[in-house]
Amino acid sequence: MNNKAISVVFAEESHACHAQRICDLIYESALQRGTGIAKRSPEYIAAKITGGKAVVALDGEKLIGFSYIECWGHGDFVATSGLIVDPEYRHMGLAEQIKRRTFELARRRFPYAKLFSITTSLPVMKLNSRMGYVPVTFSELTEDEEFWRGCQGCCNYDILQRNKRRMCLCTGMLYDPAKERPQQSRMTPYVMYWKNKFRKIFHLK
Repeated sequence: MNNKAISVVFAEESHACHAQRICDLIYESALQRGTGIAKRSPEYIAAKITGGKAVVALDGEKLIGFSYIECWGHGDFVATSGLIVDPEYRHMGLAEQIKRRTFELARRRFPYAKLFSITTSLPVMKLNSRMGYVPVTFSELTEDEEFWRGCQGCCNYDILQRNKRRMCLCTGMLYDPAKERPQQSRMTPYVMYWKNKFRKIFHLK
């Protein structure tokens, strides 16, 4: 395969033709992993693409990866979902490229929203952690009923119901943009200490 032909881009309306292929990849991944992935219809996927809420990975004209975002709770939360990579293109770092592109899309469209992800995939959890997500309980995620109804297509939905939506096999992870500034501010006393020390040593004003 020619890596130079691979691109990860914000989806455009013309990419809606790949909706069925995306659904097939999601279904096949669920079977291979033996874990829950909520089913999505081609119409649902196409709507995310045409609505400017998706990212696609292409090898020339071939669809090889996908992810999308969705806004919940009147704009307070944004979910990043449906991350999938064609099995032939795995172990190339493509999942991280898609994830970061999806993250960029979410931050552009909803800069003040909390970003969250629920997943059973360990690689996705590791990607999330590198990008600043932290594990949280489901109670810290959106309470939007429409979002949780989307889990009905997952084979583990009965587990979620039995636990009254407090837990499932998925892990919830959250990125809060409001916590970026406090993280930076914690470095300020350290930086100021050395700045003042050098001023004294070198007699700077």
